[in-house]
Amino acid sequence: MPPAATVTDRAAVAVDRATAALTRLRRARLLHPAGRSFAGEVVVWGTPGPPTGVPLLDDPGRFPATVRLSKGVPTPGAWPDVLGLAVRLHREGDRPFDLLVSSSGAAPLLRNLPLPRRRFAGTYSTIMPFRAGRRRLFLAALADPESPDLGRSLPEVAAAARADAPRLVLAVASAVGPWRPFGQVSLGAQLSARDDAALAFDPIGNLPPGLRAVGPIAWLREHTYRGSRRARGAVAQSGGSMGVTV
Repeated sequence: MPPAATVTDRAAVAVDRATAALTRLRRARLLHPAGRSFAGEVVVWGTPGPPTGVPLLDDPGRFPATVRLSKGVPTPGAWPDVLGLAVRLHREGDRPFDLLVSSSGAAPLLRNLPLPRRRFAGTYSTIMPFRAGRRRLFLAALADPESPDLGRSLPEVAAAARADAPRLVLAVASAVGPWRPFGQVSLGAQLSARDDAALAFDPIGNLPPGLRAVGPIAWLREHTYRGSRRARGAVAQSGGSMGVTV
């Protein structure tokens, strides 16, 4: 085995083990342990302008979804935090698509930086880039000005979902280009705390055809999420609003 591969493999094992140990110590998810999960729906309108080459983004469709909003640290109440949004698109007869985004800036130089904020409505970015053919892409969820407000705390998010169907706009961009809206995600009924605890996302393995995660953040996410799932006894496709392991 080449030395570089040996070093990489050893680093992966070290990250897996450290993440699993910290998860067991925390007795919860290592990343974004405080959250609320909801049944939801994703409507894809299609990508405006040049297609991305990813059919799930370019072609219109409608999918049942599981949606989780969370706080990263977590800080108390409505204190600023790196907020998270996880969306699982359930695709009949195929792997789900797990889209995980964190609160960030909207401008090109800020879309790859996680930024703390108070309000759950705002810009969320994948932080890490994806490759679609030769294209380098970022995905995002953006505030919908016509949606009910999501508030500043997890209880306020839950209250907004009970009162109406709050929405966020899904968008795609190049590293320096503007966001191009291609769909929306809406929140429905809240899932139980037990269902929320059972959810396990895989933002690297659960990707649609034509899209692949690249770069050091993708590598780190792959192994931290794997270690956390292992410590929790979860698998990469467990839980969801459809009530089954998909």
